[in-house]
Amino acid sequence: MNYLGRKKDTIFIGQAVEVPGTAMSNTLKDIKKGKLLELPVTEEMQMGMTLGLSMDNNVTISIFPRWNFLLYGMNQLINHIDKFKVMCGNSINPKIIIRTGIGSKRPLHPQYQHIGDFSQAIQKMCTTIKVVKLNEPKDIFPAYKKAYERKDGINTILVEYGDYYNEK
Repeated sequence: MNYLGRKKDTIFIGQAVEVPGTAMSNTLKDIKKGKLLELPVTEEMQMGMTLGLSMDNNVTISIFPRWNFLLYGMNQLINHIDKFKVMCGNSINPKIIIRTGIGSKRPLHPQYQHIGDFSQAIQKMCTTIKVVKLNEPKDIFPAYKKAYERKDGINTILVEYGDYYNEK
């Protein structure tokens, strides 16, 4: 996140981006406060704001700590972000990085509404979004760097594993 935070055109939005609250919060502690936009629990609005901010030449890193929360933003993701190029052509090319995770089961299982992995289903629904699961620590930086540097009009969902924060 520090790599992305140093880029002039990035902005981070979501829940627990400015304040502690999730394991992902710790990865943003060195990002300048002016790049962090804290939002309430309004996932569909967050996804709509993600597109809007990106249409204004920002590379928006939209953080949904778990797939289960991201489900609330599917209308914006599938019907607007994924279809944007089809509807608008190449006149505006929003660049979006969506950061989400599969909730941790250890040491405490948070119940099934927090540990979903919808990676395959979402990938099947999308034509201009690539879903990338980050299975190993060595995969993380190259995947985020590629998502930022893409020039092909493809937006990226990067999927982290909550259990790996303490295990790998």
